[in-house]
Amino acid sequence: MKTFVKTSLACIALACVTLGITGGYGCGAGELGFSPARPLILADWQEPLDLPPRFRNHCSFDVSRGRYYCSDHCGYDYQFYYCSKQSFGCCHIGLGYCGWDGLLRCRP
Repeated sequence: MKTFVKTSLACIALACVTLGITGGYGCGAGELGFSPARPLILADWQEPLDLPPRFRNHCSFDVSRGRYYCSDHCGYDYQFYYCSKQSFGCCHIGLGYCGWDGLLRCRP
C-alpha cells in the first residue's frame, strides 16, 4: 500500500512539473507565442510587432477595429499577413488568417 501511494504521488508530481514546463513558456515582444506540439492558427489580425521587421512598413491605425496594422506595399484597404517564410501576403483588412497547414488564407 505504501508503494502504491509513493508511486501515485510521484506520478502527480511529475505531471505537475511537466505541465509547468510545457505550459509556462514565455515570449518577448514581437515573438509569436506557440508550442511546437500544437500548430499555430492565427485568427484575423496581426499587430505590427507580430511581423518580421522587414514587413513593418506602411503601418496605420484602423479606426473601425481600434488596432494597428501594416500593409507593406499591398495598397489601400489591405493588410499584410505573415504565416511562415513560405506563406505571406496581402488580404483585405481583418480578413486574412493562417490555416492549420501554415498557409495564408483570405476570407471572402
